[in-house]
Amino acid sequence: MKKLIYSIAFLGLAFNTYAQKIKFDKTKSKQEFIDYVMKQMTIDDKVGQMVQYTYDGGDVTGSAIDKNYIKYTKQGMMGSVFNATTTDITRKLQKIAVEETRLGIPLIFGYDVVHGYETIFPIPLGEAASWDLKAIEKSARVAATETAAGGVHWTFAPMVDIGFDPRWGRVSEGAGEDTFLGSKIAVARVNGFQGKNLYDLNTVLACTKHFAGYALAQAGRDYNSVEISDRFLRDYILPPFKATVDAGAGSFMTSFNEIGGVPSTASKYLYDDILRKEWNFKGFVVTDYTAIQELIPHGVAKDLEEATLKSVDAGIEMDMMSGAFLNHLAKLVKDGKVKEEVINTAVRRILEAKYDLGLFEDPYRYSDAKREKETVMKKEFLDDARDVARKSMILLKNQNQVLPLKENQKIAYIGPLVKDEKNIIGNWAARGDRYGKAWSVWEGLNDVLGKNAKITYAQGTDLNSTNTNGFQEAINIAKNSDVIVAVMGENENQTGEAASQTNIDLPGNQKELLKELKKLGKPIVLVLMAGRPMTISWEQENMDAILYTWYPGTMGGLAISDVLYGKYNPSGKTPMTFPRSVGQIPIHYNQKNTGRPYLGDADAEQKYKSRYTDSPNSPLYPFGYGLSYTNFDYSNLKLNKTSLKNGTDEIKITVDVKNTGNFDGEEVVQLYVRDLVGSVTRPVRELKGFDKVMIKKGETKSVSFTLTPEDLKFHDINMKYVAEAGDFEIYVGGNSNATLKSSFVLVD
Repeated sequence: MKKLIYSIAFLGLAFNTYAQKIKFDKTKSKQEFIDYVMKQMTIDDKVGQMVQYTYDGGDVTGSAIDKNYIKYTKQGMMGSVFNATTTDITRKLQKIAVEETRLGIPLIFGYDVVHGYETIFPIPLGEAASWDLKAIEKSARVAATETAAGGVHWTFAPMVDIGFDPRWGRVSEGAGEDTFLGSKIAVARVNGFQGKNLYDLNTVLACTKHFAGYALAQAGRDYNSVEISDRFLRDYILPPFKATVDAGAGSFMTSFNEIGGVPSTASKYLYDDILRKEWNFKGFVVTDYTAIQELIPHGVAKDLEEATLKSVDAGIEMDMMSGAFLNHLAKLVKDGKVKEEVINTAVRRILEAKYDLGLFEDPYRYSDAKREKETVMKKEFLDDARDVARKSMILLKNQNQVLPLKENQKIAYIGPLVKDEKNIIGNWAARGDRYGKAWSVWEGLNDVLGKNAKITYAQGTDLNSTNTNGFQEAINIAKNSDVIVAVMGENENQTGEAASQTNIDLPGNQKELLKELKKLGKPIVLVLMAGRPMTISWEQENMDAILYTWYPGTMGGLAISDVLYGKYNPSGKTPMTFPRSVGQIPIHYNQKNTGRPYLGDADAEQKYKSRYTDSPNSPLYPFGYGLSYTNFDYSNLKLNKTSLKNGTDEIKITVDVKNTGNFDGEEVVQLYVRDLVGSVTRPVRELKGFDKVMIKKGETKSVSFTLTPEDLKFHDINMKYVAEAGDFEIYVGGNSNATLKSSFVLVD
């Protein structure tokens, strides 16, 4: 009998040690196949699927770098690699996982494809400035197509953090300050990345990040703590995340910050209560870089084992770079501190993503060198990037219609970014080529203008320099011009992760050069490249025109030239409020009224109001602001009813918009609502609709919106999500300061 027992035990051990490699069976349903795979997995195999490390040489955003990814892959101890790109590299790594491990479970490759893979589009904040959801979705679709062709299955995007603080460098990666606009853009990007079916070879798995509140870091300092109410979290911050769940996003990423003393990566409230139970999210959750390890300096875990326990208990399913799961998770299961069913659930979700991507059927289907060569940076993708870049640019000022420029004018192009290719594609630019394939402004001008170009150039200064040696050359060039175009801004690495700043003025001595050029008395057009709203009060007062181009991407130089010379009429609108100074930050349009509201000039003599004594309360440029080469007139605002019944009722709102200028142009028509009285205080305005419409010169278009009680919901005094009966005002116009006004009543 003992011999029989030992024989059975030996056979069981042999099965676990020498089990045949996984073979795809198309006759099985997804659930049946995943069941079949998991039955052959040991606890160590399962934990391995929950481990992720970076490919050596990839971008890293922390200090913990473990270069043993090859070893872990061969041992079946790692289910995912990030920063491994190109079909050559991904095929080699996949070959190890599939052919040299016991079960042969394929790897999933992830990468930060934030605004393009090799064809780089404008930074996400720039794309948001387009207010063009179709263009934004197209950008993500192109990025997904190139990424998939490059052997990568998964992008760590979109970032949907709502941010009010331009000191925080990562505002460049988001959609700005507004929950409504941010939610629409989040869905567009998920749809662009994931397409209609993840199995298609031009799609990648999306990853919604950073859950949650990361952009509200105190003092705008990256990785800092966040202190907000649950009502603020739910009404302002969470809706874009929820929108991506409803859109089918396949994964979520944790944020580095804490809220209420609990770091995100240990927050059962965020990941179990809200994400899983309230929202019924079906994908898997990955940490940000070393986030589990960081629970120790946060002060909520004494060591990595305790950090592992807290993160798993919160609902975290993949560990990026901490080594926490690799070294401690199996032991925690064997010690009975973590239930194996928790591991099973996590692993099932990860395996389902691999299944949906077709990796079990063909682990190498994304690693096709021929398709990679034929796909990356195709002409049509470059054309798309040029178009989106033009749409993203905001005309902030245009005194005396100095723009568009005329081809017969003599133009002096001056500044450190005229011939720049490095910075023009911005931060987090994936595999974008900074030194050859990106179009500089100078190259774009010569291409757009051809032999007719009457342009001269002087650099004048560097981006962050105090050296004035080049000033005189710039002044001499400018003296012989009709118009000066100064192309200036930030270095690309002054925004993005770990790039918070207390001073967001034009860096170096660029402003000093502008002051010298101003003395010449010639019209000056300032073209700015930046990853955040900058404090440019002096520039607004002293420049004749300001074109804000963000970092426009690979085709940026061509797109800027198109706009400057009127080949494209700018239509961008600010997705974030521009402060007059850092002393106003955080500043956003949908703030509260307070008990002592300051009404501007009407209250000029009133000291005891919510105001500054040394500055207007108003921003330099409000949310939703942007000029055109033409003008738009709003009139005839109508509501089809003035009473809206709570439930399924709706109000139709129409407004006439006339192009009264000399150019055809697009206008972003915006609808704002104010809830006058609530059980809790309400914002002075909230965006509830927008429509980007092309209107020919002299033409009038009627634009309509539909408003329902669902649009009016918020978390009331009892934290119930409701639309409260009462009086509402609506405003329609070209920015958040719209004055065309009407009203209605919501009744129960």
